[in-house]
Amino acid sequence: MLDGLVDYGYLGLFLASFLAATVLPFSSEVVFAVLISAGLDVWGCILTATLGNALGGATCYWAGRIGKIEWLERYFKIKKEKIESMQAWLNGKGAVMGFFGFLPAVGDVILVALGFMRANVPVAMLSMTLGKFARYLVIGFGWEKMMQLFNI
Repeated sequence: MLDGLVDYGYLGLFLASFLAATVLPFSSEVVFAVLISAGLDVWGCILTATLGNALGGATCYWAGRIGKIEWLERYFKIKKEKIESMQAWLNGKGAVMGFFGFLPAVGDVILVALGFMRANVPVAMLSMTLGKFARYLVIGFGWEKMMQLFNI
């Protein structure tokens, strides 16, 4: 499947990055590295992958928003005051936890949890996008540097 996505260049990278940011077990790094190795522009790849990954992360956030706060009270016996306190924190500084949405495995959980707890949407989305951009920036220029070192 990865070979097929590589054949589509930036569009394939966008799709790979989008799928990798959802709860589906998928990796965009291979497509990203192959396209850079094939000569596609590093900045173009970074921006395309960031956009796809951020939109995929946003789907995790919005999937979390489908959840009902009452479930925490009913099934986990968490007091309403505690839930309201956590929501207040997430509407302020806590929403920047979206930055860590790029982390493997736990990043999706963070974004779903932010959505479930109704974290501040603009702050969560901006911090998530910045985290994903930073990740692809490091991978992109790191891969390019490795190619130079090994004359690939």
